[in-house]
Amino acid sequence: MPTTGPLLLLKKMREIMEQRITSQARLDKIVHLIAANMVAEVCSIYLAKAGGWLELFATEGLNKAAVHATRLKMGEGIVGDVALNGRPLNLSDAPAHPSFSYRAETGEDPYQSMLGVPITRSGRTLGVLAVQNRTHRHYGDEEVEALLTVAMILAEMVVSGSLGDLGEIDAGPRRDRPWRGSGASFCEGIAMGRAVLHEPRVKVEKLIADDPASERLRLDQAIVDLRNSLDALLAAEDHVITGETRDVLETYRMFADDRGWLLKLREAVFTGLTAEAAVERVQNDMRARMARQTDSHMLDRMHDLDDLANRMLRHLTGKSDTSAHELLPADTILFARTMGPAELLDYDRTKLRGLVLEEGSPTSHVAIVARALDIPLIGRIEGVIDQVEPGDWVIADGDSADVHIRPAHDVREAYRHKLALRAQRQAAFSAQRAQPAVTIDGERIKLMMNAGLIADLPHLEESGAEGIGLFRTELQFMISGEMPRLQNLVELYGAVLDNAAGRPVVFRTLDLGGDKVLPYVRPVSEENPAMGWRAIRVTLDRPALLRYQIRALLRAAKGRDLDLMFPMVAEVAEFSTAKALVQRELERLAKTKDQPPRKIRVGTMLEVPALAFQLPALLSMTDFISVGSNDLAQFLFASDRGNPRLGNRYDVLSAPMLNFLKLIVDGARSRGVPVTICGEMAGRPLEAMALIGLGFRSLSMAPASIGPVKQMLLSLNSGRLSTFMSELYGRSDHSLREYLKQFAINESVQI
Repeated sequence: MPTTGPLLLLKKMREIMEQRITSQARLDKIVHLIAANMVAEVCSIYLAKAGGWLELFATEGLNKAAVHATRLKMGEGIVGDVALNGRPLNLSDAPAHPSFSYRAETGEDPYQSMLGVPITRSGRTLGVLAVQNRTHRHYGDEEVEALLTVAMILAEMVVSGSLGDLGEIDAGPRRDRPWRGSGASFCEGIAMGRAVLHEPRVKVEKLIADDPASERLRLDQAIVDLRNSLDALLAAEDHVITGETRDVLETYRMFADDRGWLLKLREAVFTGLTAEAAVERVQNDMRARMARQTDSHMLDRMHDLDDLANRMLRHLTGKSDTSAHELLPADTILFARTMGPAELLDYDRTKLRGLVLEEGSPTSHVAIVARALDIPLIGRIEGVIDQVEPGDWVIADGDSADVHIRPAHDVREAYRHKLALRAQRQAAFSAQRAQPAVTIDGERIKLMMNAGLIADLPHLEESGAEGIGLFRTELQFMISGEMPRLQNLVELYGAVLDNAAGRPVVFRTLDLGGDKVLPYVRPVSEENPAMGWRAIRVTLDRPALLRYQIRALLRAAKGRDLDLMFPMVAEVAEFSTAKALVQRELERLAKTKDQPPRKIRVGTMLEVPALAFQLPALLSMTDFISVGSNDLAQFLFASDRGNPRLGNRYDVLSAPMLNFLKLIVDGARSRGVPVTICGEMAGRPLEAMALIGLGFRSLSMAPASIGPVKQMLLSLNSGRLSTFMSELYGRSDHSLREYLKQFAINESVQI
């Protein structure tokens, strides 16, 4: 093919697409043009149909009667092989290929050589474009590139619906019809609103270049800009990393220098595509090749390449990386593959109604932040990003873990009715707000709320919480662009105590690390960050940071009670060292003659199983214990709470977990040390019931959970429950959940 072949081909393709003719006539002209341009005797277009079929839609050289009559199953014949595996086949002796399947009605007997390329979009094969010759011919690289370029344009024609008059074509997800998906509920509630993509798609409007030379320059400049931006992120001491670890950024940088990737981009532009279309075409090819991989590492690399391609497209189009600072609808439902907690906090919380994730875990920190914001969160909905368009009407049902995109009218009406019933239920909870949390047999249960933002504080009155059992102090550090000033922290902690109006507030010192990365601190790359350098380990290695925070807390308390605790303590020695820093700051406060707290209590989180085996020594030193069931379960079962494959593998309502919790609560009560549990267990009525049966009398949870948990305990006889549970601890069942449910049913406990 002459050098001008690809450019001339695309120029004539554009002329055909601008003509006012039927879709069939357009396809007929395209196959005729390709055959002439590539000096091929046959050119054929096969498109996907429902049920996994490929149908011959147009041909130049084969029998015309075979059009819309010849069908192949995915994987059948050479055409089916190309479609199934999503990669080109270039054969000089096609009949000798093991996938060859003879179809007499096509009249392809004399043709020996064949080049077939997949018609793909977003990793999905929509059809196959093929050329054939009588001679044993091996098609050149330039011809393969030209055919792939035309295949991309055909893919755009399919997904745009411009071939709709030829019957139903399986173009993958239809974003103009109702769609429903089910996942896992990470935060209950129902939201109705408009879809916003956390990472907006960059829609390539123009495929064929007017000036190929200028497109090559644009592509080269975008490559330079991409490299520079990644270098800046990696080099800066105070850079913002929004959800990407340093490892991923370094992987991006490696890909940005990959000669093979860059060569493919330049070859795609050389064929006559715009720079944006070249990036999309190369990424479509990579998706098609990698989409059928089952290896999780390869799938992660596919996500990395997708993200890199999106970064490149944003450099070319000047679009922003996320929607956080865009003009949002008043009823935003946010969609993302995955998110970090800091990214979620970037959004205007007055407009955020719900969050939908393709991945995630109910105990991930972004889920914890979502619960703090009281927004429904549904996760683990595979492929949902491919189904939704920005602005689509969405229902996110965190109660049933369903997501409805573009719901039909009757579905909307049903949910409006459901929301009305939910409002009635909330009104019933509100009516119980002032009622003491006392079981039928007279056991007083303290119901506290978790918080981490000033925006959480009105929930104290709304929920009827008796105080704040866990105030996560790290959120303020994460949402700031720089290290918060001491006076700002004093004002923040003072405002929390003011709003509590004498009710207890337990401040947890900084729990950083893992997926909680400060935007102004270089993150540490670790193999297993959940069990790595985080929480008390960070602040004991950086004692000035811990003293800085303690100083702010002491100054904010002035004349009031102050309760503070340390996270992820693994041994008594760590607690002792941290407590000594509190004493040093108290001595410093005395020298400054500032008013000290009226009373200070220092406690610890119990999240690391090792600490329970030093319980007597710990109880002699600590003023209180707060059990963090999320991390405790993760470490007890050696099960990464952020891994979706393990999310439902172990049950907190199992004998190992309940026995371990009973060991803690019995030990604390025997020494008269107050013990609270503040993990996700506390906020679910059935789990909270089990905790009361174990002996816990103080639970801290998301504000929205207080009503349902109080309703449960008002209908509970805790003594009968404790007796019932005493028979469960020795069982070897995977879970004790069904036994506890049956108890609740038999005893009319409202769970």
